[in-house]
Amino acid sequence: MRWLILTILSLSLLSCSIPKPLVERIKEEGTLLVITRNTPTAYFVDEEGEKGFEYELVSLFAERLGVKVKFIFPETFDQIVPMIQRGEAHLAAAGLTVTNKRKSQVRFSPSYMDITQQVVYMRGTRRPKNIEETRNGIFEVVAGSSHDEELSRLKQQHPDLEWTAQQELDSKELLYLVKEQVIDYTVADSNEIALARRFYPRMQVAFDLSEPQPLAWAFQHAEDTSLYDAARDFILEIKENGILEQLTERYYGYVDNLDFVDKRTFRRHIFQRLPELLPFFTQAAEETGIDWKLLAAIGYQESHWNPEAVSPTGVKGVMMLTKATAEGLEVEDRRDPEQSIMGGARYVRLMEERIPERVPEPDRIWLALAGYNIGFGHLEDARILTERNKSDPDKWSDVKQHLPLLAKKKYYTTVKRGFARGNEPVTYVDNIRNYYDMLKWHYAQTEAPPEQEQPKILTSAPSTL
Repeated sequence: MRWLILTILSLSLLSCSIPKPLVERIKEEGTLLVITRNTPTAYFVDEEGEKGFEYELVSLFAERLGVKVKFIFPETFDQIVPMIQRGEAHLAAAGLTVTNKRKSQVRFSPSYMDITQQVVYMRGTRRPKNIEETRNGIFEVVAGSSHDEELSRLKQQHPDLEWTAQQELDSKELLYLVKEQVIDYTVADSNEIALARRFYPRMQVAFDLSEPQPLAWAFQHAEDTSLYDAARDFILEIKENGILEQLTERYYGYVDNLDFVDKRTFRRHIFQRLPELLPFFTQAAEETGIDWKLLAAIGYQESHWNPEAVSPTGVKGVMMLTKATAEGLEVEDRRDPEQSIMGGARYVRLMEERIPERVPEPDRIWLALAGYNIGFGHLEDARILTERNKSDPDKWSDVKQHLPLLAKKKYYTTVKRGFARGNEPVTYVDNIRNYYDMLKWHYAQTEAPPEQEQPKILTSAPSTL
């Protein structure tokens, strides 16, 4: 009997000394510690609040766990992996490329995106055709990055290869230095370059430095894999249910829609045409609560901010209103920019009211604009096709995949309104999204007069997936 009592006591003491799984401790403490970077591809703050692909992905995971996120920002990129190794955060969600060297240092989750390392230069300067030809220019990359690691590997084959590994600058800052022609070349991931080229239209890709490589979250190598297991299951699930695809479309699904000439012309018109119209856009924003930059983006897509614009079908003015629409909005002169812009802003609100209330932002506004372009009947047909295909008719990322089907007989014969050029609203909305982002970026770089700052509200609904 004494032996049994001692055994039970020993087992009880042993069970008390075994720590709870990490994921359970995080749930009890209520906070997930995440290392990230302040970059357009990971985490950033704009006038609408916190954003970024990694930010939204981590926020969804934290919501799954029922905890809040505390983001940690290392001073330099090369601190990220050592901090995870030392257990200073629960995970790193920082656009980390999975490499053999890093796999020996940290444990990677399943990949959520593939990127390619690319060498960039500025149009008008000498384009290097291969890594050998970068020797004639100033070549800088982020210290400790996968780019630095790849160049080190290539140096074994090209002993004369030279570059500077920057400790103090991140990839975003190096891309800016290329744009300013302070340096000649840098290496960045293809997703980051796609975003940067909207704002730096003369920036060009010289060549791919690597094959496609996976991005993933990083965890400490440890016996307790409970948090890693939860993250693995989460990423596999959002791949399966389409949420990852929706998030990817939100940040990257439209960024390559404009070519060099489009971007350059737009930037020129920001200085040449927008200033005269700006008071009217801000006034319309004050009345409707819609961000003036979104209204300006719509106006640019419609008329390139030309008050005298007239289409072959008879629509006129900055917002290209039809005669019937103008009359309904009490717009007496469609070529009067103040009347046109105010009428267009009111009409955007009316368009949104035709989208079901359950649809959240930003999907709500993109669906409304697509309906305005193609007609709400055809939009409804596309949403029906989306639902038939077991996708979400309330998500723009899903509906935009089905709109082009309205031009195919196999599909348009099965819906009420028949044939429509479904590619056009996709291009229309994607262009507006690009112009809107470029305007937000432009005005974030310059200090606008206080009277030009208007409500930062897109709509009344929060931005959610």
